[in-house]
Amino acid sequence: MLFSNEQLSNIPHIISEPRFATYLQNCNNDRIKALQLYQWNLQLSSAFIIPLHLLEISIRNAVVEALEQVHTSNWPWTQGFILSLPNPHEGYNPRRSLESIARIHRRMGKVVAELNLVFWEKMFTSRHDERIWNNHIKSIFPYAPANMSISQMRACIHDDIRGIRELRNRIAHHEPIFLRNMCRDYENIFKIVAWRNKVTSEWMDGFQTVTKLIAEKPMI
Repeated sequence: MLFSNEQLSNIPHIISEPRFATYLQNCNNDRIKALQLYQWNLQLSSAFIIPLHLLEISIRNAVVEALEQVHTSNWPWTQGFILSLPNPHEGYNPRRSLESIARIHRRMGKVVAELNLVFWEKMFTSRHDERIWNNHIKSIFPYAPANMSISQMRACIHDDIRGIRELRNRIAHHEPIFLRNMCRDYENIFKIVAWRNKVTSEWMDGFQTVTKLIAEKPMI
């Protein structure tokens, strides 16, 4: 990546010097290397959109499949399910989130589309084991390791989604991701999609560019 003097002068100003400072600090104040790193970070963030998309769609459809087996397709309006959700006074409130969305939208598909990734993450806590996962997680994720217990599998999915959600939020808020273990991030995405359906994970892996870009990280 080669930059003109005009680019080295203008681009850091436009993206803001405080934002650019993060990259300078990791490149020994070398403006060329810092801008190379910034450009690479942008490209990698963009590339992650494809696996993040398939991860989120896979996870929420997996949860919906399980919920339909327990509560039918009317689950967003089923009191038994609604009351099973956490209802904390502070922080994210899954029950309030579902109720507010289901009050506006009367189609299950629209409710699913409006719920945030954190809602689906919270569905993989131990509070849902007895009602949902003990009977359904093995069939919903048929390609998970056979030697894993139900609680291990559910906890692993929960923890991986939490880390992936942090990555997605950083990308969405245009924050640096280059300090993360991005190989592990992609591996966790691939793993969950593969546990759900191997054909889909192999299809994704065949055209994603994340791993190629990771290998091309600029020297800093």
